[in-house]
Amino acid sequence: MGTGFFSSVDDVSAQLAEVGYLASTAVATTVFLADRLGKPLLVEGPAGVGKTELAKAVAAVSGSRLVRLQCYEGIDEARALYEWNHAKQLLRITAGRDETWDEARTDIFGEEFLLRRPLLQAISGTENTVLLVDETDKADVEVEGLLLEVLGDFQVTVPELGTITATREPFVVLTSNATRELSEALRRRCLFLHIDFPDPELELRIVTLRVPGIDAALAESVVRVIAALRAMDLRKLPSVAETIDWARTLLELGAGTLDEQIVRESLGVVLKHQDDITKAGAGLKLDQVLDAS
Repeated sequence: MGTGFFSSVDDVSAQLAEVGYLASTAVATTVFLADRLGKPLLVEGPAGVGKTELAKAVAAVSGSRLVRLQCYEGIDEARALYEWNHAKQLLRITAGRDETWDEARTDIFGEEFLLRRPLLQAISGTENTVLLVDETDKADVEVEGLLLEVLGDFQVTVPELGTITATREPFVVLTSNATRELSEALRRRCLFLHIDFPDPELELRIVTLRVPGIDAALAESVVRVIAALRAMDLRKLPSVAETIDWARTLLELGAGTLDEQIVRESLGVVLKHQDDITKAGAGLKLDQVLDAS
């Protein structure tokens, strides 16, 4: 059973747009299906195309609590699921020196001493929740197994307390930059969505929405230059977030149009490696890009 946040694909598009997330039809459709079917949504694509922002937008429009598990190399069950507050347990044991071990053990393995990490937080809450498992591909394979176990039945067994089952299942978004292949078992559990860089028309709409007051011609020029940069062999292609940052920068600088000087002076907002800046400076034919129809 799904969370019931959205009534239709068009409703997804409309509600996400209200919080500044312009979704393509493919994105809106997959979000709607994940919502209705109650299945986790695995979102892959290059960095900076709006994978994480999608989860935040769903949380915003549904009035849900956003619980985020940021994955990294070496993350383990204690950081993802739960662990015991050992310092507090030790203080409790010290304070009750006259107790038997059986009496102390019953007390120190109670809720008061349980540290709920993101996965347990997400399934044990009573309010609407969006669980974001960010950069899943950075975690070890063992964590994938943990995700399968938790997301399969939305329950967690804590040996000292018993099984904790979700009373309200969260809307789950897993993101991946595809730096390593995720297991087929995890993929089967999820609906899959690939988000790529937006086409120029959509990116122009995004810039216009996110950078109020920008001149239409300048916004179009920004999008054209970004598209040209993404067509180059760079170490890191400009993200949508960097497109927005560049548009805001140009607005702050009072630039009415793009020229060689303003591009050269502000390119560090868009490109984050010196060799990329050098390559763009040599290969970007600004006049040709801006004159293209």
